[in-house]
Amino acid sequence: MRILVLGHRGMLGNDIVYRLGLVHDVIGMDIDECDITVPGECQRIVDETGPQVVVNAAAYTDVDGCEMNRQACFAVNADAVRNIALACRDRSIKVVHFSTDYVFSGMKGTPYKEDDECNPINVYGESKLAGERYLRNLTDNWIIVRTAWLYGKNGKNFVNTIVGKAKEESSLRVVNDQVGSPTYTVDVAAAVHALIDGDQQGLFHVTNRGRCSWYELTLKILEYANLTDVRVDPVSTDEFPRAAARPRYSVLNCSKFSDCVNRTLRFWQIALKDYINRII
Repeated sequence: MRILVLGHRGMLGNDIVYRLGLVHDVIGMDIDECDITVPGECQRIVDETGPQVVVNAAAYTDVDGCEMNRQACFAVNADAVRNIALACRDRSIKVVHFSTDYVFSGMKGTPYKEDDECNPINVYGESKLAGERYLRNLTDNWIIVRTAWLYGKNGKNFVNTIVGKAKEESSLRVVNDQVGSPTYTVDVAAAVHALIDGDQQGLFHVTNRGRCSWYELTLKILEYANLTDVRVDPVSTDEFPRAAARPRYSVLNCSKFSDCVNRTLRFWQIALKDYINRII
């Protein structure tokens, strides 16, 4: 198939281009080639490239920055999704789009399923939910992948930040009351490959298996990176104020994905160790 990947230079988009490019004709586009917030640009690039699938890996992912830049956040995370959907629907082009665990409030206490009620508590989550709704309402041929706590080689992420700080500081303070599932972009790219090749449609939760707090994740990062001489102090969210509120529990139930493609992602510890050994 010919597949157009938007946001191909980003952390997730880079791995998707590589993975899908192993077996498909993949075209990558980024902001300098196509501004997806402009409706005519989306139509132009779809007309020029003629894809069977469009993968939208472009996003405004600065969660705290979204609080101060609501308009720009919604332009990329919501309005652009509408533009893509409208450009693709008349040709029955499948749209693959990425959303987030932050569409949930974090109050449930057990892993969220795809049909659980969404109630975002920050602007980023609101914008991603709005993007989901545009896609679902404007076209019938779509896949939405909700994922969480992403890290990968081609972008700013928590794993790299912790390693960098540990090399410069003797102690770290890390939040211990937010729980989620750290997820390697390489594994998400493999999951997207399976969904596309399996001709799946609908909403899927996709993360690495297992769960932890940011504090527990930090301990594993330092262990795998051989930086265990750094002290790590657990703190509460209230002691570490941020511009955007975060869900306290945003673990996603990925059983629907597993049932549909007959596979599961690796446990987060295995994926993390692989990333650190390969990249860091």
